[in-house]
Amino acid sequence: MAAALKDSTAIVGIGQTPFARQLPSSEKTLACQAILAALDDAGIPPSQVDAFASYTMEETDEVEVAKAIGAGDVTFFSKVGYGGGGSCATVAHLAAAITTGQATVGVAWRSRKRGSGPRPWRNTAVQLPTPGQWTRPYGLLRPVDEIAMLARRYMHEYGATRDHFFNVALACRNRANQNPAAMMHGRPLSRETYMSSRWISEPLCLFDNCLETDGALACVVTSAERARDCRDTPVLIHSVAQGLPAQHHGMVNYWNEDPLSGPAWTAARHLWKTADFGPQDVEVSQIYDAFTPLVLLSLEGYGFCARGEGAAFTEDGALETGGRLPLNTAGGGLSEAYVHGFNLINEGVRQLRGRSTAQVPGATTCLVTAGEGVPTSALLLRS
Repeated sequence: MAAALKDSTAIVGIGQTPFARQLPSSEKTLACQAILAALDDAGIPPSQVDAFASYTMEETDEVEVAKAIGAGDVTFFSKVGYGGGGSCATVAHLAAAITTGQATVGVAWRSRKRGSGPRPWRNTAVQLPTPGQWTRPYGLLRPVDEIAMLARRYMHEYGATRDHFFNVALACRNRANQNPAAMMHGRPLSRETYMSSRWISEPLCLFDNCLETDGALACVVTSAERARDCRDTPVLIHSVAQGLPAQHHGMVNYWNEDPLSGPAWTAARHLWKTADFGPQDVEVSQIYDAFTPLVLLSLEGYGFCARGEGAAFTEDGALETGGRLPLNTAGGGLSEAYVHGFNLINEGVRQLRGRSTAQVPGATTCLVTAGEGVPTSALLLRS
């Protein structure tokens, strides 16, 4: 089945709303605006949509969206688990549904009011369902606290420093400064500013953490054959994968022998197994960046460097435009917007259409990843 999925479907439309710390519209309204924009980009009327895919923490469901946009009969719908780990899997599920004949036009979307909405990590009862109340280390309620523990271990074992985390934050901020739609557009980041910023959870400072954003995005998936008749350049879905390692626990592998080998390693094995190219052939990357250390772990997990070399990989401008692996070319979750990674998918499409604000010349291959630490997913896109 994985081989059958290769290049059989394509992303043919993308759409998004503005991003801001606070937008007046509801999540449902934002979702519909993004979806209608993506359908218009594809040149496909809403009445032809027969599949939807979303992921957890999405408050707007397919029933309400389908009615609001005027979709026809819907024959496939799914919701993927694990927050930001599900972003790429939404596209994978639509690709599978279309390839197997369960649907013809699919929409994946993400709508969030994380900037102006409630802060989910403040509610202890919500954060500690069974078995978490028995297994989570005392006091580690926020994702940033869990990732800070992993970051400290990584620093201890492999000699990573805060300068390596800064390399990730700087690459994302530099790209956001080229992107007028980014929340951090026009706000350069210096090493001095980074190093003197307040701790959020040591060793992670303010700029190691993603933004809090209101906004929505969507994309449209259909068959590669139909894609040739769509309004804009189609981007082929070359390979897809999800990853949940054996004995994985929560956001981090505290209970495993090797907590630094996370879901990315499992997803990567499947992703590359069915692909016609490897990590060395990826020309631009969109790597989930809720926290800067996750990028180092993902660089290793997806095979761009060996174990323990993720920090060194970021040196000498490797993640900048013109470097070994241009990263998050719209600014990513750190500097464009944090919408659980869906903006990385849309930026991957823009790169392969040649329309990015930080275009990698001649880019034909792109890796997009979802959240590392949680059960995850990934896409290989090609033009």
